[in-house]
Amino acid sequence: MDKLIIEGGQPLHGVITVNGSKNAALPILLASILLEGAQDFDNVPNLRDIRTTLKLLQLLGCQCRHEGHTVHVEPGPLVPEAPYDLVRTMRASVLCLGPLLARLGRARVALPGGCAIGARPVDQHLKGLEKMGATFTLEEGNIIGSCSRLHGAEISLDMPTVGGTENLIMAAALAEGTTLLCNAAREPEIIDLANFLNSCGARIKGQGTSTIEIEGVTSLKGSRYAIMPDRIEAGTFLACVGITGGRLVLQNCPVDALEAVFRTLQNMGMRFETTDEGLVASMDGDLRATDLRTQPYPGFPTDMQAQVMAMMCLAHGVSLVDERIFENRFMHALELVRMGADIQLTGHTALIRGVDHLNGAPVMASDLRASASLIVAGLAAHGTTQIRRIYHLDRGYERIEEKLSAVGARIRREHEDD
Repeated sequence: MDKLIIEGGQPLHGVITVNGSKNAALPILLASILLEGAQDFDNVPNLRDIRTTLKLLQLLGCQCRHEGHTVHVEPGPLVPEAPYDLVRTMRASVLCLGPLLARLGRARVALPGGCAIGARPVDQHLKGLEKMGATFTLEEGNIIGSCSRLHGAEISLDMPTVGGTENLIMAAALAEGTTLLCNAAREPEIIDLANFLNSCGARIKGQGTSTIEIEGVTSLKGSRYAIMPDRIEAGTFLACVGITGGRLVLQNCPVDALEAVFRTLQNMGMRFETTDEGLVASMDGDLRATDLRTQPYPGFPTDMQAQVMAMMCLAHGVSLVDERIFENRFMHALELVRMGADIQLTGHTALIRGVDHLNGAPVMASDLRASASLIVAGLAAHGTTQIRRIYHLDRGYERIEEKLSAVGARIRREHEDD
């Protein structure tokens, strides 16, 4: 098992290239199930979740080849079963349910796992697919689905769920007739999925709004497609330079997808400029306290809450975080307190009083974004921070310690016995 060692206190200067988006790549890769021809994907991050997804696709009958940041997928005779051993490690695996039903009319998918950040039920996925003609039973922890050909339907989601929206878009792409998806999630990754499917011959419009219309087609062909940049990786690097000071240039940064993050960080004193070289982010004064509330896109993303909370620990004044997406996403707060932060938790809110400095300490990562928040804090802390259980980190960040080392951070990975 690996851990990260950080010697804090170094401002960051230099250039970082943002990788392709994990949250966009996972559903797009699983959409390969819908295709009748080979597909090449560019700008795919080399992450544990990506490798898990490719293993799943191989078990489902697709041939996969991963070279650098390019993935080649060639669909073959499909198998309608996603086993627990893979699905338990990555929640996005449930996104094979809609494509399998659309292609085969049957699916057996284990109930998903992933980060322990609260209940994320799949009932919206199932309700929508039932309206399209599927029936489901639950047997020994597996979702068993069947249908003849799926048909179009008008589906109104109870909440704008990202995974549910993605699953239903993929299923509807090959359904008979037109599907109208209301109260849909609006995240940029959903736009990327729809754009990919359209490049393969789908007929989808309205992506990025709360109403998406999908006119089903009889088949989809392969193409070549580049995954969008990762807005959460980019935002994490912004938090790193914000808490340490200095100046970073982010290349391949999805500026339009980060408006809510920019507003919050500007309130805290950061400056941004878009140049031919990339997005320039700088911080040379004291951090100011601010408030944030996580919301579905285009609101502030829950996946950036932990990283910005780490910045708030050193901001002058009192900050308030109102977490409205996941009910158990403050597990990083207790680790930040171990480093000297002043945080009070009450239900879904956190009150953060800025302190003069944080101290390095041994800390434990509880989930993917908590891991990132501890890196942010460790970069600014006095002394040495050791972050254990960083296998969470490797699910969403490719070689983050190497990228940060290249711009001045004192951070390294070490192996330790379990």
